[in-house]
Amino acid sequence: MPFIMAKVNVPVSSGQEEEISKRLGKAIGAIPGKSEEYLMFGIEDCCRFHLRGTAQKAAYIEAAIFGNEDHAGFAAFARSMTEIFHEVLGIPPANIYAKFEDIAAWSVSGMFIGGGRGRQHG
Repeated sequence: MPFIMAKVNVPVSSGQEEEISKRLGKAIGAIPGKSEEYLMFGIEDCCRFHLRGTAQKAAYIEAAIFGNEDHAGFAAFARSMTEIFHEVLGIPPANIYAKFEDIAAWSVSGMFIGGGRGRQHG
């Protein structure tokens, strides 16, 4: 299951949130074995943080991905995420930072889904 959590220092309307969610759902397909069906997305707007010493529009995005140790598709997905946040929220690409995390194991509905190289689960 991919989980994307974004923190931005601009207000986000419900319409913008939906637009970002839908577009991320399509973009996640750049990563083999991932789809909107399993994507969880969250966003925190109006965060109080500064970039380069000033309060300019910025985003910090964490993308946690299970079962992709070789990071296939991450570069294309990073480009798409940057484009989405730039187009929808007007954040300059140079001010959009993303961190990728490899999820080794997780659970859903009380079912443990462990690691193991090459296994693809949601």
